[in-house]
Amino acid sequence: MKSDKLYLSTPAFTQEEIDAVVSLLKQKDYSAYVESIKTFEQKLAHYLGDDKAVCCLNSGTAAMHLALILAGVQFNDIVLCQSFTYAATVNPIIYLGATPLFIDSELETWNMCPDSLEAQIESCIAAGTKPKAIVVVHLYGMPAKMDRIKELASKHHITLIEDAAEALGASYKGKACGTFGDFGILSFNNNKLMTSLGGGALICANQEQRQKAVYLATHAKENKPFYQHTELGYNYRMNALAAALGTAQLGKLEASLNDRMAIHKFYQELFDRIDGVDLMQAPSPNYHSNYWLNCILARDTANMEKISRINNGLAEAHIESRPLWKPMHQQPVFKAYTYGGGEICEQLFQRGLCLPSGSFLTASDRNRIETAVLGAIR
Repeated sequence: MKSDKLYLSTPAFTQEEIDAVVSLLKQKDYSAYVESIKTFEQKLAHYLGDDKAVCCLNSGTAAMHLALILAGVQFNDIVLCQSFTYAATVNPIIYLGATPLFIDSELETWNMCPDSLEAQIESCIAAGTKPKAIVVVHLYGMPAKMDRIKELASKHHITLIEDAAEALGASYKGKACGTFGDFGILSFNNNKLMTSLGGGALICANQEQRQKAVYLATHAKENKPFYQHTELGYNYRMNALAAALGTAQLGKLEASLNDRMAIHKFYQELFDRIDGVDLMQAPSPNYHSNYWLNCILARDTANMEKISRINNGLAEAHIESRPLWKPMHQQPVFKAYTYGGGEICEQLFQRGLCLPSGSFLTASDRNRIETAVLGAIR
C-alpha cells in the first residue's frame, strides 16, 4: 500500500483556528468583520516591532503592487530586482509598465549580491537613468545581506522594498525581515509557515502610508456619503475570515519556528553523512532563518548526479521535492530584460533541491525521508 504523500510545506490547523473562524461566521454585526482585520494588522505590527504599520491584503502580490505604487514607480522606471526568486516578485513591476533589471545572487545567503547591485546602480546612474526602487528577497526564509543593501539604497536615495513573503519570523541581527526597507511584503499563502489560506500584508513605515494603501486596496473610494473615486483603485483588501484564521495562526508562530528549527537540525545530521551535498545554512549567528524550506546544493558539478538521485528516490517514496527557483532572467516571459551579474543564481537552480519542511513532520515522516535519501545515495 502506498504511503500518504509528504509535501514540501502543508498548512495544519487545530481546533483553535476552527473556533476562530466559526465564531466570526456566527457574528451578525458587520463591525465584527472590520474588527477581525484590524486585530490581525495590530498583532502583526506588534510582532514585527520597530513602529511599523501593517495593511492586510488578499495576497503578497497585491502587497508588492501597492508597495511599488507608493514608491512612485511609473512607466519606464527601472526597478532593480533579485533574479533568483518567484515570478510574483517581478510581475507587479510589469503591471506598472516599469522595467525590471535583474540582479545576481551571492553564495552565502543565495539572495541579492550587494556587489552586483552596486555595479548596476552605478551603471544606471552613469547612463542617466537612476533606478526608482530596489526589490530584495529573503529567499526560503534566509535573510539577505541587509546592512550593505540598505546602505546602497540610502546612499543613492533609492526606495528599498523587501520581499519577505517566505521570511515571517526570520531576522537579521535581531531585526525582523521585512522591516529594514521603506516597505516590506509578507505572504500567508497555503504553503507558508503561517497561513490564512491566501493573503498577504504590506509593511509600511508609518500610518500615513498604511492609510494610503488601505485606500488604494478598497477601490480608492473617497470618504463621502456617496461613491466617489478620484484615483484608480484595486480590490486588494484581505477578507475577515482570512484575518481571523491568520490571527489564530500568528499566536502559534513561535512554536512553528521551533518546529522548523528541529526539522533543520534533522537535515543537518542527515546531510553531514553525505559527501558532496550541502544543506543551506545561516552564514553566521547574525542570520536567523525561519527555515521555511530546507534546501540542498551539490557542492560542484561532479556531485550533481547525487541531487538527481535524491530527487528520484524521494519521488519513488511518494515524497515531494522541487528544484530551486528558476532565475527570472532565464524565464521566457522576462527574456527581454537586462541581467546584471555572474552565474551564481543559474548554478543554484541547476544544482539545488527543496525538501519537505512542514512544521508537523512526524518522527515517522522523517524516517521515511532519511530512508529514501540514503537509499538513493547508496
